Amino acid sequence: MKALEKEGYEKPTPIQQQAIPPALEGKDLLGTAQTGTGKTAAFAIPILQNLTKKKSEGKPHIRALILTPTRELAIQIEESFHAYGHNLPLKTLVVFGGVKQGAQENALRKGVDILVATPGRLLDFINQRIISLKDLEIFVLDEADRMLDMGFVHDVKKIVKLIPEKRQTLFFSATFPKEINELSNTILNNPVKVAVAPISATADTIQQKVYFVEKDDKLDLLTHILQNDISGSVLVFARTKHGSDKIARKLQSHKISAEAIHGNKSQNARQNALANFKSGKTRVLVATDIAARGIDIDELKYVINFELSDVSETYVHRIGRSGRAGAEGVSISFVDGLDLSNLKNTEKLIGKKIPVEKNHPYHADDLKEEIRDSNNKRFVPSQRPQPRATTGSSTRKSTGAGQYKPKNQSHNR
Repeated sequence: MKALEKEGYEKPTPIQQQAIPPALEGKDLLGTAQTGTGKTAAFAIPILQNLTKKKSEGKPHIRALILTPTRELAIQIEESFHAYGHNLPLKTLVVFGGVKQGAQENALRKGVDILVATPGRLLDFINQRIISLKDLEIFVLDEADRMLDMGFVHDVKKIVKLIPEKRQTLFFSATFPKEINELSNTILNNPVKVAVAPISATADTIQQKVYFVEKDDKLDLLTHILQNDISGSVLVFARTKHGSDKIARKLQSHKISAEAIHGNKSQNARQNALANFKSGKTRVLVATDIAARGIDIDELKYVINFELSDVSETYVHRIGRSGRAGAEGVSISFVDGLDLSNLKNTEKLIGKKIPVEKNHPYHADDLKEEIRDSNNKRFVPSQRPQPRATTGSSTRKSTGAGQYKPKNQSHNR
């Protein structure tokens, strides 16, 4: 309590209010919450209290494991445990990849009660027999949907097989695609469900625009805008790692300084790219949503959505990178046929129509709604299997830009 008072905590956030009581009782938890909701304290405070109440004998051993997808988040969580547990006799450590393991290994050998880890480095230490999880009492899986996006789900499943079946599990995810839902069902035991409504409001200081454009013209449109319409730093969001690299290369070929950051880049490369962008050395930073979470750039005016995300709430987070602290911002979204239904869902979420900007050389008046295949490519209608007559199904007609029609969710995935 003294540590929390020192941190300036007075009232719990909604997720803390819902999660702390059942977590203190030792129940499993299924939490729907995004970064910025006070989620870390929602699991850290009850873990600290319960481990302190039930003291362990001898040298500290790992009693609580918090598994998280990125180094940045892992460091942030460990700092929170240190702050909240400042006056408690518990040792906390963070381990992550991208750095030499010596210092982390030495700290582990001295004994640790609470371990915060990224999946790859944790498995490395387990395989080297430096870490044992046989005495684990509490397991936290944080940002599970990001684990999926970054390709860590198989590592998570390996780790789950190595921890005791009799344990408390706290599971948090901002979204619940099919794979994450299935994972939660396999590792949770009769969980208490807690949820915080997703953020749906966009700042009034951000001017929002939509550019209708054919998919094949997007790179040329981006180059045109950067050369003719806007100046200064620009954060560009892409759907995929490959797409991010392709955009950055195109801009570089036109003498526009650009770098890409995504999950396949090393930690050092990502940090250097971000530092170059913040200092103004690099004008354009092209990022996937995974790499962009937590990016905080003062006085960033322009955000461009090269493609819209299938998750509408992502739009709010993306454009919120501009117009911070009351400053003015501009958000531009490129929309082709593949993005029409995502645009409709986004406008429904934020409760307003986004104005269409037609004053550019690549404006497309008659976009037709298209769907993606499992490889994130345009699904060509001529290749679409015809429905069998016995099903009673009928083929669905494409709609124009002015007639949005939600596409089947299975195609979104």
